Amino acid sequence: MSIEIRHEASASRFVAMVEGEACVLEYQLVGSTMTITHTGVPASLGGRGIAGQLARFALDKAKTEGWKVVPACTYIAAWIEKHPEYQELLA
Repeated sequence: MSIEIRHEASASRFVAMVEGEACVLEYQLVGSTMTITHTGVPASLGGRGIAGQLARFALDKAKTEGWKVVPACTYIAAWIEKHPEYQELLA
């Protein structure tokens, strides 16, 4: 399932609207360090890989911008552990 994700930099989040519901990845950016604080997908949309797509999109943005990442969100910490190609981003 491919979804459209948009970066709302002014709100420090990435958002995907799926079936009329917002799926979000929220972060704080201080200097060049992105602390990912929350990943949320409504239960009705769970199990479709949406959170993983949000994670990949956000981490690809961090890589492009040269940001380091602090995975304060437990989902993101576990996701990065399963995707070693993103471990170089860890602060």
